[in-house]
Amino acid sequence: MNWYEKLNQYFPIDEMKSRVHMETLLVDKENVYIKDEGPKHVLMYVEFENFVFVDYLFVSKEARGEGLGRKLLNRLKEKNKVILLEVEPINYEDTDSEKRLRFYAREEFKHATRIGYTRRSLATGENTILEILYWSPSEEDEYAIYEAMKWTYENIHTYKDEHFYGDSYDSSHEVLVFNDENKKNMLRPY
Repeated sequence: MNWYEKLNQYFPIDEMKSRVHMETLLVDKENVYIKDEGPKHVLMYVEFENFVFVDYLFVSKEARGEGLGRKLLNRLKEKNKVILLEVEPINYEDTDSEKRLRFYAREEFKHATRIGYTRRSLATGENTILEILYWSPSEEDEYAIYEAMKWTYENIHTYKDEHFYGDSYDSSHEVLVFNDENKKNMLRPY
């Protein structure tokens, strides 16, 4: 099974980029959009000057418990930059969602409680609420996290969207909101 099939089987359709979108990013943005693939994992990430965005992290079920996810994140942490990623809120029908949150909490990620993020899938037309988690080597202001996420959305997620999907994603100001008040920290229980 190739890297895209692995990701496509694990991630929900409303969170997946098309294969051609990802392959184009790997070519057009080869200096920033990176694929790290092994027999038991696929890690797709974006590395900019001051932050890293984890687009997809897949560890095969056979490798779970071996510490592979931790090793992959530690390689990113060694870059000494903020690391951002998107997760679904906990879904009690999907036991993996709670395991993911517990894993990121153990890895010292924080929940960006002031950022609202609702993205419309071009594949399904459905709105998906996602949460932003981040790890920082220093105390990072959540507004800087918001700005980094907005930049990622505008330059990676929506890159050539009309060309690939025949439609455009919503603008970043419709998708991402920086709120005055904090929402409940979904990592607190872990």
